Amino acid sequence: MGEEGVRAALTAALAPPRAHGEPVATAALRTVAADFLVEEDLGFAPSGAGAHLLLKVRKTDANTAWVARELARLAGCHPRDVGYAGVKDRRAVAIQWFSVPKPRAEAGLGGAGGEGFEVLEAHPHQRKLPRGALAGNRFTLRLRAAEGDGGALARCLAPRLAAVAARGVPNYFGPQRFGRDGANLGRAARGDALRLPPAERGFVLSAARSLVFNAVLGARVAAGSWEDLSAGDLAILDGRGSLFRVGEPDETLAARAARLEIHATGPLWGGGDPASGAGVLLLEQRIGAQFPAECALCVAAGMAQERRSLRLRVADLECVPEADAVVLRFRLARGSFATAVLRELIDGAAQAPD
Repeated sequence: MGEEGVRAALTAALAPPRAHGEPVATAALRTVAADFLVEEDLGFAPSGAGAHLLLKVRKTDANTAWVARELARLAGCHPRDVGYAGVKDRRAVAIQWFSVPKPRAEAGLGGAGGEGFEVLEAHPHQRKLPRGALAGNRFTLRLRAAEGDGGALARCLAPRLAAVAARGVPNYFGPQRFGRDGANLGRAARGDALRLPPAERGFVLSAARSLVFNAVLGARVAAGSWEDLSAGDLAILDGRGSLFRVGEPDETLAARAARLEIHATGPLWGGGDPASGAGVLLLEQRIGAQFPAECALCVAAGMAQERRSLRLRVADLECVPEADAVVLRFRLARGSFATAVLRELIDGAAQAPD
């Protein structure tokens, strides 16, 4: 990939077009870790019996993989036997779930902890917690007003927040998916990516897939079609994985889309052509052809074509002013990024990792 191609990839991945216009305010995020609180919603209760323990853990300024290794040490198991549903950023307070094989001294895990983490609850469970086993995440974010006036910041944000609540935001992958300064994209363009160690290879493959998705979504945002259904779209039910093909959009489908019940989807690249049709397929093929190395890498890794919602519904959105800040609260579906919301609101948040 030449210099021009690198610039195009970085722009598509890290600076895609906004749907609601330029940010309406400037604010600081993560002045301290507690300014960014995320809490996992599993969507199910521990089974109450079984060979594993589900651990509810609060971590502060701590890396998820590091906490997993520490839990393995406390439980007396191999780190690969620790399960967790999602990776949460280090610069935050995260309340997330882990699983460990039930140790002989399981009573000792309740209230256990170490530097930057504490086990809040421990419950018997039937199986290891797999990646993605979440209903969603709840966020509580404190945005520090640039001018030191939280009330003024809240008033400035109010119209944009109303638009975001009503229409959602583009479901872009956040900048952390691409590594610091997009480093994982450079590695994806090299011919030796599949020879990397498994963990590193996974990051690079994820970056390659996410780049193509962001580029397709960015094209539809620029065209104004990201929140509408077009002939050939594969639509997805909000909060569920059910897909159906759109022939010719009608008033019923348009009304359901306007209510955020269904969304168009974009490609997570893999072998073969995307499953869309008509003009949507042509667009996706054209965008894929702009990133041949990344698409080829996904195919060589044996990945299958999958789909991801183009639009993200921002649920339970509220804004509470403080003296010098505002507190935003909202809920997002699993696999989505708070930065996708923040970049539509304020300047200075687009590069903040989730």
